[in-house]
Amino acid sequence: MTGHAIVVGAGIGGLATAVALRRIGWRATVLERAPALGEIGAGMSQAPNALRALDELGVGEQARATGVPSYSAGNLRLPDGRYLQRARRGDPTPMLAFHRADLHGLLLQAVPTGWVRTGTEVTGLRQDDRGVTVTWDGGEASADLVIGADGIRSAVRRALWPDAPPPRFLGRTAWLGVTDVSAVPGGSATSPGDHPTPPGGLDGSVTMGPGSYFLIHPVSRGRAYWAFVTPADRPDLRYEREKAEVAGRVAAWHRPIPDLVAATPAQAVIHIDIRDLDPLPTYVRGRVALLGDAAHAMSPDRGQGAGQSIEDAVVLAAALHAGPGIEAALGRYDAERRPRTQATARGARADGHRTTSAAAHRALVTMIRLMPAPLWRKGITADGNATWRWRPPRLPEPTTLA
Repeated sequence: MTGHAIVVGAGIGGLATAVALRRIGWRATVLERAPALGEIGAGMSQAPNALRALDELGVGEQARATGVPSYSAGNLRLPDGRYLQRARRGDPTPMLAFHRADLHGLLLQAVPTGWVRTGTEVTGLRQDDRGVTVTWDGGEASADLVIGADGIRSAVRRALWPDAPPPRFLGRTAWLGVTDVSAVPGGSATSPGDHPTPPGGLDGSVTMGPGSYFLIHPVSRGRAYWAFVTPADRPDLRYEREKAEVAGRVAAWHRPIPDLVAATPAQAVIHIDIRDLDPLPTYVRGRVALLGDAAHAMSPDRGQGAGQSIEDAVVLAAALHAGPGIEAALGRYDAERRPRTQATARGARADGHRTTSAAAHRALVTMIRLMPAPLWRKGITADGNATWRWRPPRLPEPTTLA
């Protein structure tokens, strides 16, 4: 079965969908409301499940060459600098860290020229037994199906799931940044003893404060991505000087945390609120399917948001390739993806609650201190993590495409 799909949204999920459709011989039109695609976002990590999905898209090798192995899950610290756990040479590195724009760019390069149309904000959809028509200001287009990959505030979801609750504020806010490691004092120092030496010399880590945490990932070209997550009484609270605000909150935390914030250009500090979606009863309405954050936006605490959207793209393409019809394929996609993604979102929400609860923080610190290091390290590997063990359906090799 082949056809034409309209993909709404050209983020990581939307581009992954276009690449997956190309591999099964479909055509796609990707509609993006932004006027241009460029350097976007901050950093992210991808676990083995997402890397396997990228392999099925044909970009896994390039992703591994671009991503930087991150030991952040093995380097757990307290704000005074003490280590609760420390990664050692020989430990597996199940995660690769990326600047979001690097992974986005890899996917964009794999999308055929002319498939992405920017500056196009979807305003309506209508469908019948033969297809779906998407409208925007000054134009419209029709296709065999539509895939809503337009993020947590999805226009597609609002149009066809009007009774779905809006995104839920989770009581946390986050500052994000990416900076040049060479601008950080001591950033080029190597790790001593039997601890791994990361590219650029800056260790990935998670520093766990009472109700807040600071994440560091090394990323490509000698840079580091950082995120500071902390409770907030209400959403949309912003500060005139965002960099100064986060710098003041971590001034007494161990180095290089204050140095990373200080070295980040003020205009590059991003302030977001953390939200997710309540579970939907279905991701499919007729010939329209939701994918990625449009379907199951989740807290970042498990690092699975983008990875789950890449999984979605592969599973959707595999279902369409198997046939025998679009409605049946979308039904299989929904039945396979909804339980997994909604369980992951529930787990991420629970993890986020623990990171912003002082009592839960104390209990977690005690547990880590009591747990032998080998058991903790095993728990963060792919073999010990059910989410990471997922394996994708096979997509056709590029040489089989029409």
